[in-house]
Amino acid sequence: MIWRNEIGNIESRTMKSARRRSREFAMQGLYQWQVNAGDPAAIAADLMQTKGFADADEKHFRALLRGTTEQAVALREALGPCLDRPMAGLSPVEHAILLVGAYEMTHHVEIPYRVVINEAVELAKTFGGTDGFKFVNGVLDKLALALRPHEAAEHRAAPKDGAERKGAGHKPVPIVVRKPAPKMTGAG
Repeated sequence: MIWRNEIGNIESRTMKSARRRSREFAMQGLYQWQVNAGDPAAIAADLMQTKGFADADEKHFRALLRGTTEQAVALREALGPCLDRPMAGLSPVEHAILLVGAYEMTHHVEIPYRVVINEAVELAKTFGGTDGFKFVNGVLDKLALALRPHEAAEHRAAPKDGAERKGAGHKPVPIVVRKPAPKMTGAG
């Protein structure tokens, strides 16, 4: 979106969807819940008074925050085998993002798993450490294989950009290399 700022300069700003904003607020609420051991209902009430919350999907925000806090133990158990380090070794931001992603992957099957992963990666790029988004992507990709094996297998088998993928039931096309014809010399 192109717009003019207060002093008349043209700027570009990407608009965030209401769902993305709800994920951002839920992640912030989970961060507070982990760090301060606060009451999820009180955290939700505080966040709903925050500037910019009016642009969020309130219903999705409430479902994410309530669902992740109520089912945190089960979500952590599901994430455990996908991690390369103990859960306690995660930053509170990565932990919160993974909980949101795991909850959506588990309880919102109407959202394609690639969308869940992409949204979590975007949260990690915005709020996480330098390469935290790579970690989040890898963990949730492994989780998708465990929780949504058919959907993940379909995605992996689908051709990408019109090109056929190896192992997708198609035979590779052999490459024929031809040697140049010998040069003719002389007149005879």
